[in-house]
Amino acid sequence: MKITIHTDGAASGNPGPGGYGAVLESGKHRKEIWGGYRHTTNNRMELIAVIAALEALKAPGMDVTVVSDSKYVVDAVEKGWLFGWEKKGFAKQKNPDLWKRFLNVFRKHTVKFRWIRGHDGHPLNELCDQLAVAARNQSVLEVDEGYEALNGSPG
Repeated sequence: MKITIHTDGAASGNPGPGGYGAVLESGKHRKEIWGGYRHTTNNRMELIAVIAALEALKAPGMDVTVVSDSKYVVDAVEKGWLFGWEKKGFAKQKNPDLWKRFLNVFRKHTVKFRWIRGHDGHPLNELCDQLAVAARNQSVLEVDEGYEALNGSPG
């Protein structure tokens, strides 16, 4: 089954409150997911958007195209950097907790990435941005434990 996933992440302050949004599409089916965190970074939100969307797939072995405006995420996978980082135990890399989580779910599917320019009129990218910003602006936000464990909690 072919799935297209559009994702975006947002953080206010970087680090600061953050959110992600994703839209999953397969045929006539469409699902929107989002979440917000009290203290995180933009890159973490971009990556969590992809992870959450892949984790939302109900069965392994899906043919997935992820459409993202994050060079950080797209280039890490498509240029193969991530696999070199993994071989070196993620030494000196940021967000190893998320990259390990990503690899776990990434390997359950056939996933390719397509980069698009953000804020360039792509309707689903704009929707994901709106979901991410709305999630970031919620009054109750989750704790990004991986980030706060290394960097301390706000206030």
